[in-house]
Amino acid sequence: RIVLAFQKGARLIYIGAGTSGRLGVLDASECPPTFGVPEGMVVGLIAGGSDALVRSTEGAEDDPKMGAKALREIGLTPNDVVVGIAVSGRTPYVIGGLTYARQIGATTVALSCNPASTITGIADIAISPVVGPEVLTGSTRLKSGTAQKLVLNMLTTASMIRIGKSYQNLMVDLNPSNRKLVARAIRIVMQTTGCTAPQARQALERTGNDVKLAILVTITGLDVEAARAALSKAGGFLRKAISDEAA
Repeated sequence: RIVLAFQKGARLIYIGAGTSGRLGVLDASECPPTFGVPEGMVVGLIAGGSDALVRSTEGAEDDPKMGAKALREIGLTPNDVVVGIAVSGRTPYVIGGLTYARQIGATTVALSCNPASTITGIADIAISPVVGPEVLTGSTRLKSGTAQKLVLNMLTTASMIRIGKSYQNLMVDLNPSNRKLVARAIRIVMQTTGCTAPQARQALERTGNDVKLAILVTITGLDVEAARAALSKAGGFLRKAISDEAA
């Protein structure tokens, strides 16, 4: 469902409170630099807003109307996918958000560590990792939070792979916005094409630091605009663009 939403130009939206909300915001914020997607394609909403990212605002989760309000404010549409994140599965803010999302026809997913929870009964799809008792009873930011993060990473990574944001196991759509990522982009071009570091740098300079295009022009010998057209024709899938040019 997430892949279909992305293909329609719609969004993946996480909604949660406390640690659950912070994990959703974290995963959403990592998608643009990792996969080169626009800001807002993956959205994280947390009860209490941005202040709740850095300080505890436990009471913010108690009003289900606020969950629905948060989704209305970002213009939720039936094409979007909403993932409600709550370890207990009974957080009012998340219940309100998922209920509203169901009402307007958006796909809903419940992520909790309680398979018999309230949100599991509301959502179209339920994901309930079994983690067992916490080391500190009730401190669900520990094992449960770790399990939630793993699931969120799986949702975005698998979906991004399926819309062509990787090649082999490499982040070919990354945004090389700092020295570390520029160096990584160079290594990716070298690894996929067998070229030297100076050749990789030159290809990246020619393509405006577009890793996919740099790989394609190096492998095929196409000029930048022809490579851009080939990649567009292949729907953004680098493997298909290379295969089409080799045929």
